[in-house]
Amino acid sequence: MFSIVKNYLKENTGILIRIDDVCENMDWNKMRHLESLFEKYSIKPVIGVIPNNKDDFFFNHPRNENFWEQIRKWDKMGWEVAMHGYTHIYDRLCKKKADYFNYGGGSEFFSHPINVQIEKIKKGLEKFKKENIKIRTFFAPNQTYDENTFIALKECGINEVIDGYGLMPYEENNIRFIPQLFEKVLILPFGIQSTKLHLQMWKENDYDNFEKFIHKNHKNIINYDQAIAKVSNRSFFYVIKFLIKYVLRLKRLGLKKDSEFNIKEN
Repeated sequence: MFSIVKNYLKENTGILIRIDDVCENMDWNKMRHLESLFEKYSIKPVIGVIPNNKDDFFFNHPRNENFWEQIRKWDKMGWEVAMHGYTHIYDRLCKKKADYFNYGGGSEFFSHPINVQIEKIKKGLEKFKKENIKIRTFFAPNQTYDENTFIALKECGINEVIDGYGLMPYEENNIRFIPQLFEKVLILPFGIQSTKLHLQMWKENDYDNFEKFIHKNHKNIINYDQAIAKVSNRSFFYVIKFLIKYVLRLKRLGLKKDSEFNIKEN
């Protein structure tokens, strides 16, 4: 019995590395360091690419003229290229409890008419298609969606999203979700979840902390295919999902004040 439980926990515990805000003007020195780290440990992350970045927050970094060539290279290496919004411009503000996951704050998609949301997603997909990159998954800037966002995604042929609550990937309204729970980088004793890395927010010691995390936990780091294959609709996981959502809503303000990297010992 003990071995059965042990094997079950092992097969259903892991973390997917998700890097947000990948664009022409990101900090490419940090990204090169991460690329070397991932190669060392044979890690295949998800990179959230902004197909038409207009967010001037990133413009303090030089533009990478070989950006799309680099994205194609990573795509061929088995990294999962996800669509991370369209322009990354927050032109709407939503209160907590108003958006789908109850995060609140600025949004590129929330409250826009469905035809506008469809147009943004289609334009993003057209850019990826032009660059010979196939997209099957999406996550919105600032994790803010409304119900129309998911209708628009399905209308455009995308039914996988890296966001949400719970211990395991799940399906809801014909969309498959891989949970993204914490600002901190940690692995729970059980469950499948995603990180959320913002390189532009890293401080001097964040790379060193992340490298230590990878060294210690690389055996529990999974790729996108492994994560999406774990979609479960068991009632037990749905109960846990709602409990986690409730707790994180209470804790979120405190979590946002923490450093992105607060490495937890298992």
